[in-house]
Amino acid sequence: MIKSLRKVYPVYLFIDICFIGFSFYLSYFLRYTVFIGISSGSWHPYFKSYLFTFVLWAVFIIISFKRRNLYSTDRSLTALREISRVFISIFYTGILIGTVIFFAQYKYFSRQIFITSFFLLCVFLSGWRIIKRLIVRRLISKGFHNLNILIVGAGRTAKVVLEEIKRNSQWGFKIIGFLEDKEQESIGGFPILGRLSDFTAIARKHFVDEIIVTIPSERKAISELIKQAKKMRLGLRIVPENFEEPLPLLNITYLGVIPLLTYKERRHHPTEFVLKRLFDFVAALILLIILSPLFIAITVLIKLDSPGSVFYIRKRVGFKGNLFNFYKFRSMVKNADSLKPELLKKNEVKDGVIFKIKKDPRITRVGRFLRRHSLDELPQLFNVLKGDMSLVGPRPPTSDEVEKYNHIHMQRLSIRPGMTGLSQVRGRSELTFRKWVKWDLWYVNNWSFGLDFLVLLWTAPAVFKGKGAY
Repeated sequence: MIKSLRKVYPVYLFIDICFIGFSFYLSYFLRYTVFIGISSGSWHPYFKSYLFTFVLWAVFIIISFKRRNLYSTDRSLTALREISRVFISIFYTGILIGTVIFFAQYKYFSRQIFITSFFLLCVFLSGWRIIKRLIVRRLISKGFHNLNILIVGAGRTAKVVLEEIKRNSQWGFKIIGFLEDKEQESIGGFPILGRLSDFTAIARKHFVDEIIVTIPSERKAISELIKQAKKMRLGLRIVPENFEEPLPLLNITYLGVIPLLTYKERRHHPTEFVLKRLFDFVAALILLIILSPLFIAITVLIKLDSPGSVFYIRKRVGFKGNLFNFYKFRSMVKNADSLKPELLKKNEVKDGVIFKIKKDPRITRVGRFLRRHSLDELPQLFNVLKGDMSLVGPRPPTSDEVEKYNHIHMQRLSIRPGMTGLSQVRGRSELTFRKWVKWDLWYVNNWSFGLDFLVLLWTAPAVFKGKGAY
């Protein structure tokens, strides 16, 4: 959410160049000295040819890193996201350099050197960044380069900003308080320091470094505040209006000298969806083979615990409204669906679109354990194999839920539903339907292989903790 000023740091570039060079040399050294046994003083085969290819690959990597902002200080960037950017950059540049090798007919180039180089690049270029993050976080925790933040406004948007900053201490943002014209004493334990007209005095008194404006609609007052902030050379961030709505991609563009917030739909190339489908199929097949003993164990436990079938199969709404058979391990009593109308009044999910209650009397003893750790969802790997679902995507709704959708909610059906998704790793059943839709539509509008990779990584700890699952 909050990003530092982007600036290329020569020291980061220098470290990358050193590790890239070392990775290439080590892969070449291992191939021709260790495995083949050529002495270090002997002539090295094709060294100049390899050197040209290595330099070209290094240039591709550095350009890709620059494009993915890996030479900037972005405190809001998580370690997993940064590492995924490194891996994705090396992967795509590896494909590019592999294409060059193939069409240029570089028959001398060893596949062992290529694979070793790829592995070493991933390890070294992500490894030093992890170490850098640990050092920086330790310095920030001791107060190094912490920034005093003043939040303008004390409404719902301000509360969201506050929670984000509190949840991400690694950013090094210290909230000193709020400015608000309405009568209030505090918000989230932080004081209301004064009115908007008191900005200059408060900013000087509390040594404010940056301000975050959460009420841009107050144009006259905010315009004056911005002028004062510029004079004082303070950092300024403005939260766009309606930011909580599920919006498509947001870019800053210019109409002449006029800055504009530009919303646009992202267009994906068909090959991206083909690759996503291929990955889903292969991954689901491998997981089914590996987890087959667990499937057998769960089957036995369900049969011993209560009468009824092992699987729960019902129609769900999938891609573009198509119905499909949705598979789960049965976690409720045999006649659970017939008992649902009597429990609707006990629905604990706000907005009334989806139905969830924490202590559902229909859930069996084994079923409660399965739900707690999402083991009841494993049969959906068959849905992934069939192409009804993906590993990552919005959860598939029931037909009666879709009947309550408006035109915005329907966008959830513009992509294959998934076994896991952003709403699952962000709170699962504890989310309101509105937030559920917000995360799902953010995923739809910002989908990428890197995002899928991150969601899959986040899913493991979310399932292990079992938070929000019932």
